[in-house]
Amino acid sequence: MTEEEKSKNKILNYLLKFWLIVLGILCLTILFFYGISNEWFGSMPSFEELENPKSNLATEVISSDGVVLGTFFIENRSNVDYRDISPNLVNALKAIEDIRFEEHSGIDQKALLRVFYGVATGKSKGGGSTLTQQLAKNLFPRGRLNTPQLVLRKFQEWVTAIKLERTYSKEEIIAMYLNTVFYGHNAYGIKSAAATFFGKTPDSLNLQEAALMAGVVNAPTRYSPISNPERSLERRNLVLSQMLKYEYIDQALFDTVSQLPLGVSKYSMLDHNRGLATYFREYLRGEMKKWCSNHYKPDGEPFNLYTDGLKIYTTIDSRMQQYAEEAVFEHMSNDLQPTFFSHWEGQENAPFVFETEKKEEVKEAINKIMDQAMRRSERYRRLRKAGVDIDSIKIIFNTPTQMRIFSWDDQIDTLLSPMDSIRYYKYFLHAGLMSVETKTGFVRAYVGGIDYRYFKYDHVTQGQRQVGSTFKPFLYTLAMQEGEYSPCYKVPNISYSVEQYDGTFWTPRNSSNDRIGEEVTLKWALANSNNWISAYLIKRFSPQSVINMARNMGVTSRMPAVPAIALGTPDLSLYEMVGAMNTFANQGVYIKPMFIRKIEDKNGNVVERFISEKKEAMNDVTAYKMIELMKGVVESGTSIRLRYKYGFNNPIAGKTGTTQNQSDGWFMGITPELTSGVWVGAEDRSVHFRTITLGQGANMALPIWALFMQKVYADPSLGIGKDDFVKPLKDVLIEFDCEKYDRQNQVGIDVTNEEEEEF
Repeated sequence: MTEEEKSKNKILNYLLKFWLIVLGILCLTILFFYGISNEWFGSMPSFEELENPKSNLATEVISSDGVVLGTFFIENRSNVDYRDISPNLVNALKAIEDIRFEEHSGIDQKALLRVFYGVATGKSKGGGSTLTQQLAKNLFPRGRLNTPQLVLRKFQEWVTAIKLERTYSKEEIIAMYLNTVFYGHNAYGIKSAAATFFGKTPDSLNLQEAALMAGVVNAPTRYSPISNPERSLERRNLVLSQMLKYEYIDQALFDTVSQLPLGVSKYSMLDHNRGLATYFREYLRGEMKKWCSNHYKPDGEPFNLYTDGLKIYTTIDSRMQQYAEEAVFEHMSNDLQPTFFSHWEGQENAPFVFETEKKEEVKEAINKIMDQAMRRSERYRRLRKAGVDIDSIKIIFNTPTQMRIFSWDDQIDTLLSPMDSIRYYKYFLHAGLMSVETKTGFVRAYVGGIDYRYFKYDHVTQGQRQVGSTFKPFLYTLAMQEGEYSPCYKVPNISYSVEQYDGTFWTPRNSSNDRIGEEVTLKWALANSNNWISAYLIKRFSPQSVINMARNMGVTSRMPAVPAIALGTPDLSLYEMVGAMNTFANQGVYIKPMFIRKIEDKNGNVVERFISEKKEAMNDVTAYKMIELMKGVVESGTSIRLRYKYGFNNPIAGKTGTTQNQSDGWFMGITPELTSGVWVGAEDRSVHFRTITLGQGANMALPIWALFMQKVYADPSLGIGKDDFVKPLKDVLIEFDCEKYDRQNQVGIDVTNEEEEEF
């Protein structure tokens, strides 16, 4: 064999070995990826998981007008469809993350070559992961892995990316990616991020906002527009420059937009302490946890409120809710609370009032209240849980510490002992408001307190306070229902005594000396909240009969069957009172107030629809009589300031309530479309105004109702204020014209409509 032949054979052997090695590597690579797909090296996402990728989806609380009021979540994430994403964001994302997204099938070969070149030369020119690979990583997180496991996981993500490309369209992959990305500040997914940083929905993001969102995902903390605004601005402009490079925008637009600020002035990190309807959402959380415990998914597992992406469609109207919260804020911060502070300035033992004037007894009573408040505090519970003894806890509570406290003007950072902060908070008056739609029972507004961040107690459904004269309509309803009485029926305005079960007599006092000894109509008596006439009626109808009437109207709380019930001694919730008063506007039919219309799962399937619970509590004639009676409260009684001060001239029936020592102020206002109730009072019943002028319901609660309804009537989109109360089919008009009523009773004839002109 010649040297030339030997040389040729040697080359052929080298070539053969080379191709055998290449073929071997290729076979091993194919086998390796085949093994990955078939889970030789660990579990892989199944086809079913790819079809239905799991992620922690927040449950959304949605108002009746389509506004997301809040979410319940482990990760604050809600999904959106591709059609609901701004094209600006899609273009920005491609420009900065994956410009060849439309061309590759999950793996970008050019990007991989760039990565390999960077590794070999030490000149890195960016990563090689496509958006699809990043989606695979987001959907199936890596967890804590060592280097070999991390390398293997990277290859597994390649396989998953290819499977994703085969399963979903490009548009679906973009949407899934934006739904899974973390943007920092508790915002998971673009829907939460757009709401958190800009107060917008994803489809309304403008160019600079979209560029910022596309840039943040690379490193949410490093590029946070809140924590690191300078870096965030640089990153946003880098995204814009990439969009210019790939001709998504032109030079003129780049020059203009790159000079704009970040535009995150509406930043608001979403949590349960912020946003609209905070008290309502917390109430709903408790109700939904009970609902989830006995409602099940197709796999047999109970629904999870925090991860299953439910959509709760509530009856709350976001516009009315906003107006209700504004009304509470305006009256409490601008008027009532400053008046209360001024009222107690320089007073001994402020702001507590006790029946005794003995200093030692007063001191003991205040110490008892403060000690109870200390023991109810979260600080006390934490210390006790940590095993700290009582004496040490008291020392801690009396030691000044840096804290942030509530103020109507703004939060205050100060040095204060916990005990002094408790005393400070005792000065604050609280409020609750609930408004329902008369014909449906839908709860349109729900304000449980003045600020959920500092005061968690809910004064709509959780709180129960003495209702005072707002209870009197139950007694008057009983009188009207029996048929013997009418609004024009007259009773001597004198003191009445009612015998009790123990043989003693209950004799109420009146707060006014008006028309003593005269005969007064029931309409006048209710309008002026006369206690003597209430005593007369409770003497005719037993306390238990009144309780039965209240039960028919939806009141479920305990009510002692004593004559004093006529003046409103029971402790009831605002929720119960509003539901009951709404019966009058709904022609005598009680509707249990509704909070939820329907619940959907994450795929939009309706899991449950809710229907109203109704029952007839009285006939329509009685209901209309009561509306007319309560109109008198507004026309000439304790609520007349609605006319002369607030300028209302539309149909309104109402009732004020003031409890013993002015501890509670109530107002129930009924219009043809809405029944709304307001309660105002302090946390402790011993904290209140010292005069009836300031402490009555007409001064404490009524103005909130008035401010709320002014805003409601001023909003044409709500269409409220056009209707009148529905009259019964039976002609009962004569019962409201007291002159004709008297004439009829005197001459013993029927005064018909035809005879109206004669009289």
